[in-house]
Amino acid sequence: MWRSVTAVVVLAAVSGCTVQAAGTSAEPDPVHISTAPVESPDDPKPESPEKPAQPAEAAGDDASPSTPAKPPKPSPPPKVLWARGDQGRDVREVQARLRQIAWLFEGPTGTYGAATVAAVKGFQGKRGLPQTGKTDSVTWQRLLNMTHEPGKWELYAAGDQPAAKPDPRCMTGRVMCISKTSRTLRWMIDGRTLSTVDVRFGSQYTPTREGEFNVTFKSRHHVSTLYDTPMPYAMFFSGGQAVHYSSDFAATGYNGASHGCVNVRDEATLAALFSQVRSGDKVVVHW
Repeated sequence: MWRSVTAVVVLAAVSGCTVQAAGTSAEPDPVHISTAPVESPDDPKPESPEKPAQPAEAAGDDASPSTPAKPPKPSPPPKVLWARGDQGRDVREVQARLRQIAWLFEGPTGTYGAATVAAVKGFQGKRGLPQTGKTDSVTWQRLLNMTHEPGKWELYAAGDQPAAKPDPRCMTGRVMCISKTSRTLRWMIDGRTLSTVDVRFGSQYTPTREGEFNVTFKSRHHVSTLYDTPMPYAMFFSGGQAVHYSSDFAATGYNGASHGCVNVRDEATLAALFSQVRSGDKVVVHW
């Protein structure tokens, strides 16, 4: 009997089992043997084995050279907006802005010609920009920052402004239809425009009269007796007021004014008009 108990105790100790103590009852409690391994709470869990460090590539003659860094790509050139030969309202604005800062002296024409190229080159050179003579996006931005939005008569200081819509009184018969709004004269027959010229009016002290009139007489080589000034191709329509050629208007543009007459600066067109207009033809001066 003792040999059996001793054998069990020895087996339990070897196997790591737990032996429970006997109770006080007459029959001893059975011996319970657990087969699960016993873990000590103080024993740390085994750590996962670390991965071996990758061996560094040995530097030497056989090592591949590192790829050289690529140089940064150069910035693309600024976009060209307008250049020699271009035409239109935008070109006219470039010219008007150049006039504001005295880089261009002739009036805007709406055509990007030699004078505009020279003015743009001068403007670019003064500001350290490439002197291409072309208005690119950088040049345009610098010009915008230095100037103001040009008004209508800055854009058309040299003329060629679009004519205003004809007054209804101009739509019948033979009419010199003169607009103070657009500063133009249309020569019209039965509602059809045959020619158009720029005109200039009197000042606030000697205004050009408005209304419907008729040509009273014509004088090819007229000279004003009041101001002692030539009035070629004069076509009188209201007292001493007439449509006539003005060399001053041709020279100075809208910087001046007449004494009440309707000045024309395009002598060739006015000469052709003078040959067509008859005494009695209608003259309408309107806004």
